[in-house]
Amino acid sequence: MAIGNPFGLNHTVTSGIVSAKGRVIGAGPYDDFIQTDASINPGNSGGPLFDLDGNVVGINTAIIPQGQGIGFAIPVNIAKSLLPQLMETGSVTRGYLGVSIQSLTPSLAQALNLETHKGALVSDVMPNSPADRAGIERGDVIMTFNREAIDDSRDLATTVAATPVGDDTEVLVLRNGREKTSSLTVGALSTQGVATAENEPPSRGEWGLQLRNLTLEMARAQGLSDGQGVGVVAVRPDSPAAEAGLRPGDIVLQVNRRAVGSIDDVKSAIADNDQDQLLLLVKRQQGNLFVALSKEPAK
Repeated sequence: MAIGNPFGLNHTVTSGIVSAKGRVIGAGPYDDFIQTDASINPGNSGGPLFDLDGNVVGINTAIIPQGQGIGFAIPVNIAKSLLPQLMETGSVTRGYLGVSIQSLTPSLAQALNLETHKGALVSDVMPNSPADRAGIERGDVIMTFNREAIDDSRDLATTVAATPVGDDTEVLVLRNGREKTSSLTVGALSTQGVATAENEPPSRGEWGLQLRNLTLEMARAQGLSDGQGVGVVAVRPDSPAAEAGLRPGDIVLQVNRRAVGSIDDVKSAIADNDQDQLLLLVKRQQGNLFVALSKEPAK
């Protein structure tokens, strides 16, 4: 059951079932949502999702507007693990390894002469990162982290993020068919410059983009120089950004043909915009493309 205040209707209760767990909806790199068909609407966010015994199992978070009976909640165990940090500092600091990773496909496993598809393939290592200092190299396959088996790249990302900063841990990698164990100290993932949904760049309409400033390591990993580009962290479903096809992981290089290197640059470009569209130049993987965003109609 879900409780909330949809459309200002206080203490509304709806019921349903858990449709699935571990859903990825493009909200960010740590997606791990409960899917439910209990009716969730604007105003439900932050309310509890609980079972028939009154145990809270999740926090209502998101919906797919064009769908019926498709809502999402943050699992309560994830929320509880973040509470001590939120209560102490008001923010969450996640663990940081300093690698670019991808999941192993059958063809990649065959090319690397691996007998398993498990693990996360390291495609790049950030200079002077915890992984770099531990001797992890491009082409290594991370099999375990902190003695926990790693299934794929997403599994590694969530496991590292949940590891306390400063913890000493072990990483088991496969390199040229041989196992190698390294010790490292988990770093802190920089969150400086993240714009939340409540702090979007000002404009006449909501564009549906959550952005972050790029660190030097992130810029280098994308082949960019320092101060070039702004990263897309999340895209709100049914928003102008989603309609235009923007994705988490894209890097915005220009707004209305003006180069941007920070969230402040994006805000300034949008503030100077008097049209009903934004023209973005976006870097995606190894290529660039132009994307036009149209403002949402006034409500």
